[in-house]
Amino acid sequence: MVTDDHRPMVTVDVVMFTLREDDLQVLLVQRRHPPFAGMWAIPGGFVDMGESLEDAARRELEEETGVRSVPLEQLGAFGDPGRDPRGRVITVAYFALIPPDRVQPRAGDDAAEARWWSLRALPPLAFDHDRILHCARKRLRRELMSTPIASELLPETFSLDTLQRVYETLLGEKLDRREFRRRILAAGLLQEVRPSQRSESRSVRHYRFREDTIAEWRAQC
Repeated sequence: MVTDDHRPMVTVDVVMFTLREDDLQVLLVQRRHPPFAGMWAIPGGFVDMGESLEDAARRELEEETGVRSVPLEQLGAFGDPGRDPRGRVITVAYFALIPPDRVQPRAGDDAAEARWWSLRALPPLAFDHDRILHCARKRLRRELMSTPIASELLPETFSLDTLQRVYETLLGEKLDRREFRRRILAAGLLQEVRPSQRSESRSVRHYRFREDTIAEWRAQC
């Protein structure tokens, strides 16, 4: 008979991306207690009894960083033996893309500090959080051309040049202007916005993400 001492424990982790000063950044917390005390990590913690995974993710995010009410998308499960020195721990990771002015992170609970870090200058991460972050970055890149996930970082209406600059920052690479426009318009995510007669920039076409695509994407999160 297997005892509870030999059953895996379950945690949740939340990868939060934003754009700050044309730089893709991630929210990390500095751990206050062992294991990995003093190291930086993705916000997260153990799931309570009777608590859903998403509820646990939202609770841990708020307790450790003060961030609340953000749309979360499940990334996947990570359960390699030895990933956590406390025992056999499986974590379910979530990720989100949010505008920088929507949150002001503050440390709480067992986090000594919470702050945004550039993906180009990350500190060493606790546990297997470098792998989780890598997977979240790959998912973000994959979803950009097929979902309206970038709508979280844009005003209601925008030009294709503005949209391309956001995509280039998120992808970390330059994009061919003609090819980008062909692919993004063919994806069916955008709706052209007719300029008002008083508009001073009627020569530049403006777009918004279609409301039905946003609603469908959020329903899947």
